[in-house]
Amino acid sequence: MKTVSMSGSLRENVGKKDAKKIRREGNVPCVLYGSDEQVHFYMSQKDFTKIIFTPHVYLLKINIGGNEKNAILQDIQYHPVTDLILHADFLEILPGKPVTIGIPLQFTGNPPGVLKGGKIRIKRRKLLVKGLAEDLPDFIEINIGNLDIGNILKVSDVTYANLEFLEPAGGEVVGVKTARGAGMGEEEVEDEEEGTEGEGATEGGEEGAPAAEGDTPPAE
Repeated sequence: MKTVSMSGSLRENVGKKDAKKIRREGNVPCVLYGSDEQVHFYMSQKDFTKIIFTPHVYLLKINIGGNEKNAILQDIQYHPVTDLILHADFLEILPGKPVTIGIPLQFTGNPPGVLKGGKIRIKRRKLLVKGLAEDLPDFIEINIGNLDIGNILKVSDVTYANLEFLEPAGGEVVGVKTARGAGMGEEEVEDEEEGTEGEGATEGGEEGAPAAEGDTPPAE
């Protein structure tokens, strides 16, 4: 997994008043948890752009007051109007302790079903997995070169060495829709299928992936 170095400063006080002051100065209140002691600190809003506006997942090396910690971004809260980051939670990575994280998927191959007029339907772009930090890949490659019209790949069809998949085994990852849906938008196809019984219905799956698990961070 790719690594990004970041730096933060310890918070002198913890509370809503202090958090507001930190935000006014262009910083983000943060908490690092996962070990015996939780660390409250803050980082610049600008430093987050390299780890949130990307499909990749990074292992972070965060220097907090001269003490470097290995961590992953576990949760992030945004302002509902301005989209500014209000708070960020990081999970410390400890030797020998597995972590839970969503790993991006990369699809390869040319499905024969598409050549016949079908359309690829991607239901998940990440899969929630559990494993040691040293075993976490940048992405999981999935070959869809054998998918014909009506075929799907489920979570149970995906494997990766030393990783435990935490999604429902029967959840759909990717499939090829019937030729009837070719050239139509995703919403148009599904609306049409809902109103027509027994005509080319495609097996559905659960939308999205569940949020990553971890210790519950403390309130500000």
